[in-house]
Amino acid sequence: MASIFNNKDVKTLCSAVASLEDEREARAFLRDLLTEGELLEFARRWQAARMLDQEFSYRDIESETGLSSTTIARISKWLRGGAGGYRKMLDKQAATLLPRHH
Repeated sequence: MASIFNNKDVKTLCSAVASLEDEREARAFLRDLLTEGELLEFARRWQAARMLDQEFSYRDIESETGLSSTTIARISKWLRGGAGGYRKMLDKQAATLLPRHH
């Protein structure tokens, strides 16, 4: 099966995202691209990835985000062995996202 990232429309979307210059542009693009529900879902998944990285329990993540344990498990799997996207962004933003969980 060919990677979805070989699809010309997906390539064009990735190129558009890569060309965003700042948070203001990202906000405007995402608001026009996604429904409010989709945007909130993506935000919750990003929050779960950040919390997993800081070793919060699934129960705490479920409670905080409203995501199912199945979705959290999938995010955990991608965080550990995905394409590296979560890890790259976590490393880039590590100092500003969440207080460290103890």
